[in-house]
Amino acid sequence: MPESRSMMDSAEGYFKKVIHSDTYENTSSDDEDTEKIGFIPTKEDEESGSKNDSDEEYETSDKAEADVMKMLKEEENREKEARDPDYCNACILTTEEVIQPASQTEVKDFSILQHERDSQSPEIRKHLQFLKKLRLHTWASLSKAQYVSLLKDFVESEFFVIDGDSLLLMFLDSKTQYLNFFYQIECFLQDFTEKGAKYVVVFFKDAEQLYFPYPHFLFLRTALIEHLRHNTGTTVHTEFSNCLSSNWEIFLKKSYPYFIIVSDIGLNSLQTDFLSILIAHSLSKKVNVVLASGQEYDILRVYGYHVQSVYTHRVFFQKYRQDLRYACENLVRYKEPLMCLYEHLKLSVKSIQKEVHQTVHLLKKLWPKGSDIRRVVCVLSCAVGLKIYSNMLKNSNTSMGAKTKQSAKRAQIRIMKSCWTKQVLPLIKMQQLCTHFSLTQLSDTNGWKLDLTYLPDLNDDSLLRNIAHYYEFEYTKGLEFKKELGKEMENEYQCLWDTVTKLAAKYSFGDAFPVRKTSQLFLEQEQTLFRDYEEEIPNIGLIPVKSDLVENYAGDVLKDLPVLESNDPAITSLIKYKEFDELRHWHSGRPLTEEYERVWCNADAKSKHPEERRQIQKLQTFRHFYGSTLENVTSKLIVHQKDVSGNDSAAVKKTEKKHKSKAETIIEENNRRRKSEEEKKEQEQWKALCIPTEKEIKANMTVGINKLEKLLKTLKNKSVKFSVEMTGLSACLHVWKKHCKEQGEKSRDLSKAVEVMRRIHVLLEKYQDLLEKPHLQKLTRYLRLLGFENLACSLSGQTGEPSDHTISKYAIKVGPARFQLQYMDYYLLREERNDPDPRVQHFIPDTWQRELLDAVDNNESAVIVAPTSSGKTYASYYCMEKVLKTSNDGVVVYVAPTKALVNQVVGTIYSQFTKKLPDGLVVCGVFTRDYRNDVMNSQILVTVPQCLEILMLSPRSQKWTKRIQYVIFDEVHCLGGEIGAEIWEHLLVTIRCPFLALSATVSNPEHLTEWLQSVKRYWRHAEDKIEGSSTSSEKNFTRKCKVKSKVQEQKKSYRVRLVLYEERYNDLEKYVCSLKGSDFIIEHCHPCAALTVSHIENYGIPSDLSLSPRESIQLYDTMVKVWQEWPRAKELDPEEFVSFKNKVVIKKPDVRKYEQELKKELSKWIVLGQRRKVNQLLEHLRPKPVDCSEEEKWMRFASFVEKLHEMNKLPAIFFMNTKKLSPSTMDNIRFLLSTKQQLERRLKRLTAVPSSCTYADPKAVDGDTLRKIFHRLRFERRGYVQQMMALRGIGYHHGSMAARERQVVEMLFRLGYIKVVTATSTLALGINMPCKSVVFAEDSVFLDALHYRQMSGRAGRRGQDMIGNVFFYDIPLPKVERLIKSNVPQLKGQFPLTITLILRLMLLASKADDKADARAKALSVLKHSLMSFRKERYAEILKIYFMFSLQFLIKEGYLDQEGNPMGFAGLVTHLYYHEPSNFVLVSFLVKGLFHKLCQPIKGSTVFSEDVLEKLVLILANLFGRKHLPACSKKYERPFCQSKVFLEDLPKDFADAVKEYNTKVQENFAHFLLTTAKLADMEQEYRLPLSKTDFTSKNWHGSELASYLMDNTKSTSAISPFACLSGVVDNNLFHGEIINKAVLRSLGINITNCPLLYLNKYDNQGRKRPLNAYALDFYKHGSLIALTTDNWLNEGDAYNLLKDFSLLIKSIGTSLSELCDDPNDKVLLAFQQLGEIYAEKLKSVT
Repeated sequence: MPESRSMMDSAEGYFKKVIHSDTYENTSSDDEDTEKIGFIPTKEDEESGSKNDSDEEYETSDKAEADVMKMLKEEENREKEARDPDYCNACILTTEEVIQPASQTEVKDFSILQHERDSQSPEIRKHLQFLKKLRLHTWASLSKAQYVSLLKDFVESEFFVIDGDSLLLMFLDSKTQYLNFFYQIECFLQDFTEKGAKYVVVFFKDAEQLYFPYPHFLFLRTALIEHLRHNTGTTVHTEFSNCLSSNWEIFLKKSYPYFIIVSDIGLNSLQTDFLSILIAHSLSKKVNVVLASGQEYDILRVYGYHVQSVYTHRVFFQKYRQDLRYACENLVRYKEPLMCLYEHLKLSVKSIQKEVHQTVHLLKKLWPKGSDIRRVVCVLSCAVGLKIYSNMLKNSNTSMGAKTKQSAKRAQIRIMKSCWTKQVLPLIKMQQLCTHFSLTQLSDTNGWKLDLTYLPDLNDDSLLRNIAHYYEFEYTKGLEFKKELGKEMENEYQCLWDTVTKLAAKYSFGDAFPVRKTSQLFLEQEQTLFRDYEEEIPNIGLIPVKSDLVENYAGDVLKDLPVLESNDPAITSLIKYKEFDELRHWHSGRPLTEEYERVWCNADAKSKHPEERRQIQKLQTFRHFYGSTLENVTSKLIVHQKDVSGNDSAAVKKTEKKHKSKAETIIEENNRRRKSEEEKKEQEQWKALCIPTEKEIKANMTVGINKLEKLLKTLKNKSVKFSVEMTGLSACLHVWKKHCKEQGEKSRDLSKAVEVMRRIHVLLEKYQDLLEKPHLQKLTRYLRLLGFENLACSLSGQTGEPSDHTISKYAIKVGPARFQLQYMDYYLLREERNDPDPRVQHFIPDTWQRELLDAVDNNESAVIVAPTSSGKTYASYYCMEKVLKTSNDGVVVYVAPTKALVNQVVGTIYSQFTKKLPDGLVVCGVFTRDYRNDVMNSQILVTVPQCLEILMLSPRSQKWTKRIQYVIFDEVHCLGGEIGAEIWEHLLVTIRCPFLALSATVSNPEHLTEWLQSVKRYWRHAEDKIEGSSTSSEKNFTRKCKVKSKVQEQKKSYRVRLVLYEERYNDLEKYVCSLKGSDFIIEHCHPCAALTVSHIENYGIPSDLSLSPRESIQLYDTMVKVWQEWPRAKELDPEEFVSFKNKVVIKKPDVRKYEQELKKELSKWIVLGQRRKVNQLLEHLRPKPVDCSEEEKWMRFASFVEKLHEMNKLPAIFFMNTKKLSPSTMDNIRFLLSTKQQLERRLKRLTAVPSSCTYADPKAVDGDTLRKIFHRLRFERRGYVQQMMALRGIGYHHGSMAARERQVVEMLFRLGYIKVVTATSTLALGINMPCKSVVFAEDSVFLDALHYRQMSGRAGRRGQDMIGNVFFYDIPLPKVERLIKSNVPQLKGQFPLTITLILRLMLLASKADDKADARAKALSVLKHSLMSFRKERYAEILKIYFMFSLQFLIKEGYLDQEGNPMGFAGLVTHLYYHEPSNFVLVSFLVKGLFHKLCQPIKGSTVFSEDVLEKLVLILANLFGRKHLPACSKKYERPFCQSKVFLEDLPKDFADAVKEYNTKVQENFAHFLLTTAKLADMEQEYRLPLSKTDFTSKNWHGSELASYLMDNTKSTSAISPFACLSGVVDNNLFHGEIINKAVLRSLGINITNCPLLYLNKYDNQGRKRPLNAYALDFYKHGSLIALTTDNWLNEGDAYNLLKDFSLLIKSIGTSLSELCDDPNDKVLLAFQQLGEIYAEKLKSVT
C-alpha cells in the first residue's frame, strides 16, 4: 500500500535550481529583459541604487523609468512577453515552468491547472510593465541594505515581524529531512528568543495559493503554522489576507514593528513579486526591512541586511498604489485549481478538500477519545489518497508499501541513494495535498482530543525509502533477510490499517499482512545502499606542548586528550621559517617596534626641539581653554606630599591633638576674623540690594526671582542668605495677595503661589537652625493665608481658627499635598545632606558619593551605576588628585570608549590640575589610534580600550604597567557592545591595581561585581605566589625597578564595592509632537502610557520608569476616574497618604514612595482581574498624535525649532541618525549652491547677523573668545559654512566631522552661544553637552533604547534647569512607547578567545622581563571570561578550544613546542584586529606569492599600475571585506566610476586561501569532535524552541528496526536532528555544514572558526559579492563616487578608507623591520602603495 506519511517531495530538491534559474538564467522573460537593459540612473534617479538615503536626493526619476520602459517595449515588440511562463500564459503555474529539470513524464503525471487569461490584453500588459518597475524599485532599495546587528542591547524595545513564507523559504533544501527542517527553523527562532527578542510570525492567507504546484511545500507550510501555534509560545498571525489588507495596515500602525524579515526571492517569479509587494508596502509604512538572506549570528548578536525606510518609498507607494493592489490581486486570483494525475484524471482540489472533510468526520466517530497527530494524519492521508487512486485504477490492485512507526535511533538509518519511480511520485504529491487538507481541517478540533506535540515529525522520507527498499529488494532474497517487525509494531500497523479500511469501507484494499501485494516497483534501480566513506577521519592527536602557562590553564583537560609520539610525522614535519629567511634575507622572528610607537605623536614633553616645544605649548593652551568650557573651576595646584600615607581617609578623620601649636591657634584666629569680615561685607551688600530686589519681585516676579537666585549663589554666609530668603518670601506673598485681589473669583495663576511655597520649603529645610519663634509664626500665618490650615497647625503645633473671610480671599482651592505635587512638581526639594565633607570643596556630596570617595581612600575597586548627570565622574577626578599628591611616579589610566570623550576628559584634567613635575614628565598624556603624546611620561593617561590593551599585553611595557595605581573605566556597559567588547574584558582582568567602573545603564551590576570580585581574588592569590616564589633574577628586576617599591607602599585592597544610585537629579518630561495643518500639536506623554497589560504581566513595570510628582498625581486621578469603586482610592488620596499627611515640606523621596505605591497598585489591578480597567487607564493616558507626510515634516522643521524657542525650551539637541541636516548630505549642498550668490551680496552689506535672525546668545561669549574658537576652523574644509551657521546659533555634530569642527560646536554649545545642534548618536556616549531639551527628530535602526537613554540623559542641566524635556518629533507612537518602557540591558560575556589572542598571550608570557607577572596576566585572561563565569562546562570548552588553537599555531610555525613564539608571530599579532586575514597574509608571504607578483618596471624600483592594482585587489579581499546583499547583482547596472563588485583573488592566491581554510577546518573539526562529550545530550534530543523531546527509545523485539540501522556511521559530534538528513562526523570538515550540524548546547558556531571565505553564499545559494570600495577608490580617488556607486555614505566611506590606508602603512612598516634588504621587491611595493593611497586619501579631505 502507498506510504501513509507524506513524503519528501523530489520537487524540494529543485529549490536551489529554481532560485538560480528564476534569478539569473531561466527567469520569466520579463526578468531576462530587465536584466539585460543596463539600467542606468539619471542624475535625479539616484534613488534606484546610488545615493545616500536622504529623502530629497532619493527621488524617483520619471525620465529614467521612461527610458527603461521604452527599452522594455522594444523587447515586448519581439513578442517575448507572449512566452512568459508565469504571467502571460494566463498566470498558469505548473511544475514544468518553474522546475525546469523535471522530466516531461513527471509533469504530465502530476500538475495543478489554473484558469487562463488573454496575455495580450492591455490590462495584463500594463500589469507586466508595472511588475518590472516594482522589481527595479525593490532591487534599488535592497542593494543599499546596510549589514548591521539586528538586536541592540535593549531588545525589549525592538518588536519585529517575521514573514512566515520567507522563514519557510530560508530552510527549504532537498537534503533536509522533515524533522530536521523543523529543527533548523526552531534554531533560527530560538537564536532570537534566547537573546530576548520579541517577534511575531505572519503567514498571509493569499500566499497559500502560490504553493499548490508544490504540494510538499504546501503541506510543510501548513504543518509549520500549526506547530508554531500549538507547540511554541510564538505568536502566529494568519488572519491577514495580504499586505494591502486594511487589517494588516491597522496591525502595523498599532504595533509599529522595528523591522520585518522578508525574503527577496521566492520559489518562482509569482512568489518573488508577491514578496516584492510586501517589501514595497512595508517600506512605505515606515517599517524597515531586513533580508532573510545572508543572516549570521554569534553568541550575543544576530546580523543581517537592513533597509531603512525613506521618503522615496512612501512616494513610490503613493504613486503606484492602484497598480500594487491590482498586481497583488492578480498574483493570487485563481479560479478553482484542478489536479491532473497521469493525464487521465482531473480532480478539482475542492473535491479532495471535501473528501478529507468527510473522512475526518468519520474518523472522529471511529476514535472518539482522540489520538496523536501522527496517527491521525497517517490514516487520513492514506485513506483519502487510496480512495482517489482507486477511482482511477478500478480494475487493478494497488501496490502497497510497508507502514511502520518510526524507528528509535533514526539518526543511524541507512542512507539511500535510490529514489521513487516516476509512477509513484505523482501519487506521493497527491497524498501530500491530502495531508495539507487534513492538517487544515484538524486545526480546529471542536473538542476532539488531538495531541499535536509531534507535528514536526509527520514524515521521514529516508525511513520510507529504506522500508520500500527492504520489501522490494531484500525481503524476497531468502529467509535470512526476513526480519520480524516485532509484536508492538505489528499491532500498531494492524490497527492503523484496519482504521484505513473502515474509513474507505466501499473500497477493498486487502489485509495488512503480508505487506507486499504487487510486483510494481516503488524505487528506481538501486545505486548504492551504503554511503561510501571515502575520507576517514584523521586521528586526533595533540602535539605535546611543554609550557607552564598551558599546564596551569588546561592541565586538567590535557590528561583526557590524546597526545602524539615525538616521532609522529605531524611533529617531524613542523614548519620552519629558516628556508624563507635564508632565501629572502628576512628575519621573521625579529621583534617588531611597539604598536604605540607607530602611532603619530603630535607632541611630547621629552622633546627638546624648539618647534615641538612650541607645539606642546599651543596644545596645552588649547586644552586649558577647552577644559574651561567644561568645568567652571580654577585649576588646582597639586603639591607632591611625600609623607602622605596610602590611606588618605585621615582627611575625613582630622587628627585629634590634645594641645594645639601656637601657629595653629593664629591660623584659626585669622580664619575667624576673615569670616567675620566677609559676613559684614555681605550684610552691607544685601542692605543695599534689599529694597531694589523686593521691588523687582513685586514688579516682575519671574525676573525678580531669577535675580534673587543668582544673588544667593554668590553669598557664602548663612545668616545673610536667611535674610534674603525671608525678604523674598514676603515679596512673593505680596505678589500673590495682589494677584488674588485682581482676579477676584476668576481662575488664578498658581505659579505665583508656588513661589511662596518654594521659599517656605527652603526656609524650613535649609535654615531650620536660624528660625526663631517670630519667624515660625510668620510662616504659620502665611500657610493659613494660602488656605493650608492643617499645615499651619502642624507647624505651630496648635489649632487656631482664622476668619472665614481671610481663607476664602487668598486660599488656594487645592489640598496642600496635591498642590505640592501637581503645581510645585519639580521644585520639590531633593534629600540632600547638610554636613560638608573636607575632601570636597564646591558642593556637599551625597552618601553614595562619599562611599565612592571612601573606596578611593582605601584603594578599593568600585562598580558605580548612577544616572547621567548625577555626578559619578567626580570620584574619578578625586582619584587622580590622590595619585598626583602621593607620588611623581604613580599613574592613573582613564579609559574612555571614544576619541571624542578622550578629548573631553583631557580638557577637564587640564582645567582641574596643575602640578610642577621634573623635566620630561607631564600631568596628562593621550593615546588613541590616531595620535599620542606623553604615553610613558605622564601621570594621567587618557586612552581608548584598544590602545590600553596594546600596552597591557606588550612584553616591553611591563615596567610601565607596574606604575599604574588606578584605572577608571568610563561607560563600562560597552562590555556588552557590538565592537571591541572583548577588549574591555581583557583590560578588567589584566589590571592588578584597583579600578573604578562607571556606567548609567547596566541592569545586572551585582553579576558584574561578583565576576570582578572573582578576578580580584585570583590576583590576591597570584600576587602572593609571585612574591613568594620570585627567582633571584626577578628580585634583581624588582630592585632595578624603583617604582615598584613605591607602588607597594600603598595599602593593597582586593575588595570590589558596588555603588548604586537610581535617582536622576532632574526629572524628564516627555512630549509627542505632530503636525496638524500649519500648527504643531505638542502632547505630554505620561511614562505609564508606554506600558501594556501584557508587558506589566511579563516584565513588571521597569525599575527606571520614573514619574515626576505631577505625573504621579495624573496617574492617581486617572485610576480614580477609571475605577470609581477602587477600594484603596481614599488611602492613596494625596491628602490622606501616610507620607504626605499634614507635611509642610514634601520632598522628592516622599513622592517616590507614593509613586511606588501607585505602581504596585496598578500591577495588583491585573492580579485582581481588572485587566479591562488597566487597559482603559493606559488608553486614557496615551497621547493621540496626528500623522503627517515626511515632506511636510521636514518643510516645517524650522518652524518647529522656532516653536521650541518661543516655549523657552532651547538650548536643544536634535538627534537625526541619517545626518540629514549636516552638510555631508546632498540637500544642504544644493541649498548652499542656490543661496551662494545671495549670501555673498548680503555679506557685503552686513557686518553682523541681525539679532532677529539668530538663536545665538551674544552675551554668552565675548568677542575675543569667539574669534579664538573660530580661528580653529580656518583650515577646515567646511569651516566657513560652520562659522556662518554658528553665528546664527546653529551647529551640527556627527562622527564623520573633523575633531576640530566637533570641538568648536561642543565649546560654543556649552558656553551657551549656540542654542540648536543637530547630531547623530556619536554625541550620546558621555559627551558633556547638557541642554534644556532633547529632540528625537528621526527614527532609524540606530535609535534603540540604549541610545535613547544616553541621548535623553543630556536633557536638564544641573544647577540651571529644574526639569529636562524630551520631544519626539513625528516618531511613531509605538516606537516611543517601546523606547520608554524597555529595561536596561544585562551584560553577558561573549566567546572570549581567538587564535591571535592566544598567540599574543603566549608572546607576552615568553618575552616579558617579569615572567611570573606576564604569566599571571595571560592566565587571568584565559580563566576569567564573563561568558564562562560560574559555567563549568563553558570553561572546559574554552580550555579545549585553547589547546586546538595552540595546535594550529604550532603546525603553522608560529609557536614552538615550548610555547615560544617563532616565525612571523610578531607580524600576525600586530594585525590582531584582522583575524583571519593576518594568517592568510603571512601564508602569501611565505609561499613567495607576493615576491612573484611584485616585479618592478625593468631597470627601476617603481611598480606598474597593474602590479599595484593587483596588490590592492589582494589586500581588499583580505582586509576590505564588506559584503553586499546577494540581490545587488540581480541587474547589470553600469556604474559611473566604480566597478562596485570586487573581483576574486588571482588563482595562486585563491589556492593558498583554500589550503589555509582546509587546515583551519580540520583543526576546528577535531575541536568539535573532542568537545562533543561536553554537550548536554538531554537538551540535544529536544527541539530548541518547543522543547519537544525526541530521545531515543528502543523498540523491543523488532529485528527490522535493527537491520535498517547503519552501524558504520559516526555521528558523535552531530546534532541528532541533523543526522536525519544524512550528516555525519565527516561533514564537520566542511565549514558550510557546521552551523546546521553542531551540537547546540556547546554554544559554538562557525564564527569561532577563523575561516577566510573566498565566497559567501546566502541560504538560497546565491553569492554575496564583496564591495570593491578600496580598489575603486584607488582607481578613481573619488569619495563622491563611493557614495553614488558603492552604496556607502560619505562618512563611513572615509573611515573605511582611512583604516585601509593605515593598514597598508602598518604592514609596510612591519615588513621594513623584518627585512634586511631595503630593496626587497615586496617591501618597496608596500611602501610605494602606502604612499600613493595616503596621498589619494589626503586629497579628498
